[in-house]
Amino acid sequence: MSTPSQKRQATRAELVRRLSELSPRARVDSMLEEVDGRALVRSIPAEDVYATILDVGLADSAEVVQLSTPEQFRTYLDLAVWSRDRLDPLEVLRWLQAARDPDAEEDYAKKLSAIDAELIELVYKKLARVYDLEEDPDANPAGITLEMPEGRYLLEFLVEGVDEAALRRLTNDLIAANPFEFARFLEAVKWELPTELEETAYQFRQSRLQDLGFPPLEEAVKLFAWLDPAKLAPADSAQALAHPHARADYVEAAFKGLDAHERQVLEAEVRYLVNCALVAEGAEPGDPLAIRRISEQARDYLSLGLEHLCGGDPAKASDVVRAHTLKKTFQLGFSLTLQLKRQVERMASEPMAKFADTWLALDEEAAALAALLRKRPLRTLKVPGAEPVAFRARRELLDSEALLQRVRQQRIVLQALLEPSPAEVVARFGAKLSELTPQRLLAAAVAWAELDGVYEVKPLPAEKLPQLCELFFEKTATSARLKANVGARALALLPGPKDELKTMIDRALTSLLEDVGKQWAKDGQVDPKKILALPIEGEKPI
Repeated sequence: MSTPSQKRQATRAELVRRLSELSPRARVDSMLEEVDGRALVRSIPAEDVYATILDVGLADSAEVVQLSTPEQFRTYLDLAVWSRDRLDPLEVLRWLQAARDPDAEEDYAKKLSAIDAELIELVYKKLARVYDLEEDPDANPAGITLEMPEGRYLLEFLVEGVDEAALRRLTNDLIAANPFEFARFLEAVKWELPTELEETAYQFRQSRLQDLGFPPLEEAVKLFAWLDPAKLAPADSAQALAHPHARADYVEAAFKGLDAHERQVLEAEVRYLVNCALVAEGAEPGDPLAIRRISEQARDYLSLGLEHLCGGDPAKASDVVRAHTLKKTFQLGFSLTLQLKRQVERMASEPMAKFADTWLALDEEAAALAALLRKRPLRTLKVPGAEPVAFRARRELLDSEALLQRVRQQRIVLQALLEPSPAEVVARFGAKLSELTPQRLLAAAVAWAELDGVYEVKPLPAEKLPQLCELFFEKTATSARLKANVGARALALLPGPKDELKTMIDRALTSLLEDVGKQWAKDGQVDPKKILALPIEGEKPI
């Protein structure tokens, strides 16, 4: 039979779980509206409260900071006020201001006393200057000053405005707590070396972060170790690959099938996993953008790993997380993307996969190959200017597999266009292939084939542009479109596998329509200098 204390703990654990499902603003409101908000805030791991404070903003979360324990507050500082091994003293003042509650001065004093003395000394070392009036009785600094009650020390503030007010308030707090100790503190500030102070404070911080679950780098990088997906494939994996489940949230499905205790254990695993990823990626544990980015990355890899282990059935997700650690599931998801990267690396070593450093592939595929070769393989979006994104589903991996097959087919076409002497062919364009791009080289071959019925790979003379426009495009009410059957002569003349060649020609023609056809449709004129999709003899696009 449960005791009243156990029942309260179970009720609070369930409330904490429900809080995690709310938006950050609603989460803060719920914390403050709870009958015993102090106990609730103090029952939540400090790093989770910190993440909520960041999402809402420190100014709007001051009450949550004030309800926190001194140990939680020290964790907030460990996460918030460092950039690698450098302290931001103004950020320390911001958090101290948020922690100050006029109606709970004792709580604030406890928070202040929990902070490492070296960190407070460093704040003064960076933001103030100490004068010993016994040594220098004529000291008269030009800045804003404050004389200490015992009359020996003079403190000059090196900041102004709200920062000076915050530092003055902190000074008064420290004097009120123990005037004699503060005099000794100022003596230490005067003579301590800032580099030694910063190193000592940083080492204290690193030790506490390890206790919080931020492992050393050598341990964290093991999270991205290779794990052979073939050795962890479910019995029905082939079917899952052929018919992947659409839009399933495997991570959410895994949590839904667990009881309250299992969810708590899994949440702790997730927290440690994200901490490992933060350390492995060289990100600051308290950087909100890094936390958001790497949390999403972790979820994506977990989702891939779960989908693989579930055989494409989300209903099995809970059983999978019971049978496998999240670390192994994460490694599996990452390894599925790493398989693609290794394929691209092998492809790069194949004969004529590249000319110089340029892939023999069209623009879209070349960008996809570059994204796959990143330290953490990514996929490209078919949106102009969009940054590559993480893989989130097995279908996206299969799409990239298909893309690699297209690249092999495109290579056959482009190799043929560069024969018999690739260097000589590229030299005709007066630019490196990386500047020219294989897609523009193909566009030139398509233009010659359509205009003159010849197999030529060289720039097009500017005087042929009117003929090209009349042959390729027809005006519409608003712009232009490609004429019927344009591309047929190029398909008959150019070498390579016809199915892929037709796709490549269609893409070259579409780029010509966007670049040349729409210019021509406006007033029947085309400026050779403004053409990007087609190499023009003697011109470089602006």
